[in-house]
Amino acid sequence: MKGEAIPYKMLSQDAFCQWLGIEILECEIGRCKLGMTIRKDMLNSMNKAHGGISYSLADAAFGYAANTHGKYAVSIETSINHIEALEEGDHLVAESVIEKVNTKLGFNIIEVRRKKELVALFKGVVYRTQKDWEE
Repeated sequence: MKGEAIPYKMLSQDAFCQWLGIEILECEIGRCKLGMTIRKDMLNSMNKAHGGISYSLADAAFGYAANTHGKYAVSIETSINHIEALEEGDHLVAESVIEKVNTKLGFNIIEVRRKKELVALFKGVVYRTQKDWEE
């Protein structure tokens, strides 16, 4: 399967990301940019976006980009720094760019932005299996 097609297949099988309203904005080998808009049902008790929302968007960008190299890749460690509170109606964009591909491990930093403003910084480590993505 062509690498840039893999994130589209992943999203088509990912009920949670579909519920979040995540859309693939751009995708190529080693890079994936996703977007979504925060809805009312994503807010916490303080009327701000739950931290898991921006985390999930960044995690999806991370996973989708890591898999564009054609092998199943799974995260083994991730973390996020929330920099700004998010509101209903905010449109978020997360971009993952894989700078270096090792045989077994990949390391990445994903920026989550509201327009040009950095609102979260996600870091992740991915393990690359030997299993190929198939049509």
